[in-house]
Amino acid sequence: MKTERLHSIDTIRGITMLSMILYHFCWDLKYINGFDMTWYGTSSTFLWQQSICWMFILISGFCLHFSRNGLKNGAIVFLCGVVVSCATMIVIPEAPVHFGVLTLLGSSMILVSLVKMFVNLKDTDGQWYVILCAVLFGLTRHINAGIIGIGPFYTLLPKSLYSGGGADGMGMSFLTYLGFMQNGFYSSDYFSLMPWFFLFLTGYFLYFSARNYLDKPVFKIKIPFFTWFGRHSLIVYMLHQVVLYVISMVIWQIQN
Repeated sequence: MKTERLHSIDTIRGITMLSMILYHFCWDLKYINGFDMTWYGTSSTFLWQQSICWMFILISGFCLHFSRNGLKNGAIVFLCGVVVSCATMIVIPEAPVHFGVLTLLGSSMILVSLVKMFVNLKDTDGQWYVILCAVLFGLTRHINAGIIGIGPFYTLLPKSLYSGGGADGMGMSFLTYLGFMQNGFYSSDYFSLMPWFFLFLTGYFLYFSARNYLDKPVFKIKIPFFTWFGRHSLIVYMLHQVVLYVISMVIWQIQN
């Protein structure tokens, strides 16, 4: 199904992008410039961070339907994630990014695109898959901590799944990539396949419930400033931390 560009999706993504930039700038001010920001790192800022990543991942899954070549785009996003990892290991080795959000999104796009090559999903009844994927996301939400389940109904996973990381936590990286975060592993931006792939799939299957309504005005809301940011989200993402880091260094020089 061919549709006009969904400006509302770009607008929501643009608003989320600006929220992310502000969040990361606060991180730089606290951890690079040493600003006394006791409110940052509380449960409120955790909810702020989660609102950003949830929205990004859901929208990315939804928008995969409009990608001409999901495999190619997934590979580009994945490679951008590799660039971010390499850059942070060089510039800020005390806060590197391993398996960040771009790695997750690229991996998810590639996986779904590969499945589409063998399975016809065009006539999928989306609402049931949305429910299934949302439940799977909930069940695996705390898998990084060795827990699977929802609320009081949970079980602890074997500790052996998390104990092969070695002294620096970087051993058995494939398990960390999947979601079994190895002891000692650290990343300033960590999004493993589980649980986040299930949230991506939730967004992907939401499309099937919404596809008959995409020509409605609610999907055509265009707010130029925000819409532009949303439409160029990957470029903005790749450049924003460079700009923020330079600003932080200027502030640091002024402080000292």
